[in-house]
Amino acid sequence: MTAKKPEARVKEVTREYDGFLSIDKYKIEKDLHEGGTAEITWLVMERGHAVGVLAYDPEEDKVVLINEMRPGILADGAYPYTDTVPAGGMSKGESAIVAAVREMGEETGLELKNARVIHERSYVSSGGTSEAITLVFGIVAAKKAGGIHGLESESENIKTVVLSAQEFFDRIENDSITDMKTQLAGYWLEKNRDKIRAEFAQQKKPAAGKGGSLAP
Repeated sequence: MTAKKPEARVKEVTREYDGFLSIDKYKIEKDLHEGGTAEITWLVMERGHAVGVLAYDPEEDKVVLINEMRPGILADGAYPYTDTVPAGGMSKGESAIVAAVREMGEETGLELKNARVIHERSYVSSGGTSEAITLVFGIVAAKKAGGIHGLESESENIKTVVLSAQEFFDRIENDSITDMKTQLAGYWLEKNRDKIRAEFAQQKKPAAGKGGSLAP
């Protein structure tokens, strides 16, 4: 006989703080693994969902990251200027692909091509926030990367960073890149890099009997 899966039920939600980040107080009735139920009260930060962008140039074998000051890291007492994948919030009803293309343009000035979801809805810290991040992979021209970008209305001051794929992997391995979504993106690229480069090289070959290229 299959054991009944434990469930949880939201009994009441009260908004405690409303701003760029909102905080709700939840009253929850949860099933206990050993049987029976318990009622708990829990604060949950609400900020919607977000997208992270793994921007890769398979011809140059380079990754485009961004560097900006992260207040949460500063609050923890660590050095706050960190290299991460471009990222940003998703509007309600907006697809991850549309959000990724927009954020790539705003934060690096680059066009993201052939975008596709590679990892959907990883929860950032499910004990305290409802936020989930979707990772999107796309092709960029690393030669065009550079400069300072971001929206002045959001107080963004974002520097473009270009790393070779191997340096990207090495920095994740030695913990000099500490952002979790960026680490996850790096592990995915390390696993799929050879396949992506082979597909890109195949696309660049002239079509049979024609002088054109199949590369995007």
